[in-house]
Amino acid sequence: MAAETLAAAGQKVVIFDQMAAPARKFLLAGRGGLNLTHSEPLELFLTRYGAAAERLRPAIEAFPPAALIAWAEGLGQECFTGTSGRVFPRAMKASPLLRAWLARLEGQGVTLRRRHRWLGWDAAGALRFATPEGEVSFAPCATILALGGASWPRLGSDGAWAALLPDVTPFRPANMGFRVDWSAHLRERFAGQPLKRVALTFAGETRRGEAMVTRDGLEGGLLYAFSAPLREAIARDGFADIALDLRPDVPRITLPGGSASLANQLRKQAGLSPLAVALVQEVLRAGATRPVAELVKALPLRLIGTEGLERAISSAGGLAFGADFAVPGHPNVFACGEMLDWEAPTGGYLLQACFATAVAAARAALRVTSARSGRC
Repeated sequence: MAAETLAAAGQKVVIFDQMAAPARKFLLAGRGGLNLTHSEPLELFLTRYGAAAERLRPAIEAFPPAALIAWAEGLGQECFTGTSGRVFPRAMKASPLLRAWLARLEGQGVTLRRRHRWLGWDAAGALRFATPEGEVSFAPCATILALGGASWPRLGSDGAWAALLPDVTPFRPANMGFRVDWSAHLRERFAGQPLKRVALTFAGETRRGEAMVTRDGLEGGLLYAFSAPLREAIARDGFADIALDLRPDVPRITLPGGSASLANQLRKQAGLSPLAVALVQEVLRAGATRPVAELVKALPLRLIGTEGLERAISSAGGLAFGADFAVPGHPNVFACGEMLDWEAPTGGYLLQACFATAVAAARAALRVTSARSGRC
């Protein structure tokens, strides 16, 4: 996105990518439908970035969701808004958009050099790259770093660049799964099954959504919405206690008792799925003493850890940044995307901020070249 912005302004642009094929993580995002952005009002949208919201505000206001949608549709990818307010390309995948995008960049004269891993700068200030043919250097008039965070490192963004730059907060997983000490029965019988239309409460906040039981715990959009406070609680206390409402659409659960088994009552009278029934039984076996009807509405679960960066959707931490996205101590060097120190839940907020900061960094680089009498 930064390259396109610069090339459209008449600059000669070279992209160096350490992978053999570009946009690997972008393609991975497309496996889930490629949630580009969200349709909610911008003021609410910005709150999703938490502590980084005001620092990201200028970039997102300058390249808001409407601009991102127009950009995608300009590449022939019609977009639609789902029932949740999330925005997707009609094709529901990344590959058609990426093909059209790469063709546009080629038409703009952008050069893509693959298998170039950035090594930092040499004594003269030129960029150093490791390539299959040996080390090479390059001395542009302005540089934009879009090196990614540290999640899914096998796709290229392994976070190794952090050793080359100042003011980098260590990476931590974001939008990740959480570990729960399941019984062997629940782990073997129900791993991989979804919990649909449930609500999660933590630290006084409640949200609805869906989750997935895994062999090691829980993951899914509902957990991702709480990933930052849950992660911090686990880091501080060693655990985080949550409550699941297994029937949020029903104000009150009544169980008749009698000769029917508890499992049958939960299934027939409370309308629980086999997985939800198993979760209630799991906490009862663990020693829960509250009435079963109350457990259905507020099932206590203890999260004892987070899944690692290697499978997290995104990462927290990264490079400190200011309004112009300049890299401290390196004149004419700017940074964008997930390598910056911000995080957000899934729902379109991740890609939106990556695109918006790329445009902002490119415009900052253009101001540098303009100060040097235009193209250099």
